[in-house]
Amino acid sequence: MHFNHYGGEAARLGADLANLTAPPAPEELEPLLAVHGIVRRALTVSQAEEIWAWSRRLAACFGPQDLDRRCQAVNALLADASSRPYISLHDGHPHLHYGAVDADAAAHIRAVTSAGLSYVVCHAGADRLGRCARQGCGLAFVDTSRNGRRTYCSVRCANNDAVARHRDRRREGGVRRAS
Repeated sequence: MHFNHYGGEAARLGADLANLTAPPAPEELEPLLAVHGIVRRALTVSQAEEIWAWSRRLAACFGPQDLDRRCQAVNALLADASSRPYISLHDGHPHLHYGAVDADAAAHIRAVTSAGLSYVVCHAGADRLGRCARQGCGLAFVDTSRNGRRTYCSVRCANNDAVARHRDRRREGGVRRAS
């Protein structure tokens, strides 16, 4: 599935932020922001703390849940990150920017990620904001598969889960060896 920059990269940034396990230092966030195309990524310590708090709110938008509940969570993010979208021509092509021109880096990240999640919910399907099905993983991901049926965060988790299920069946006597 093809998403635009805000729907795809911004939502994937939201998933990566939701997967943070501890408050990050500003220098720890910079590579993550760079991978997702965030240009203004130099954060202060207080902005990194803001992003940590924001990441906990983003986390609530992923995984199986009622559509109304997911929309309420994304709408709350949009309300708190509200800015005036505007058309930019900085690269010669008109496209939308969701963060205000003079917004600080943390405000921009909040605006972009909330817009990205809303784009996925409205244009691709709310169930594409998933959580890994492998027991013990639970990482957030954005399902960009063609059929929208992805259940694992990565091929590695899918393979590990398949191997674990196979071993469980063998232990239960479900697989016989040829003599």
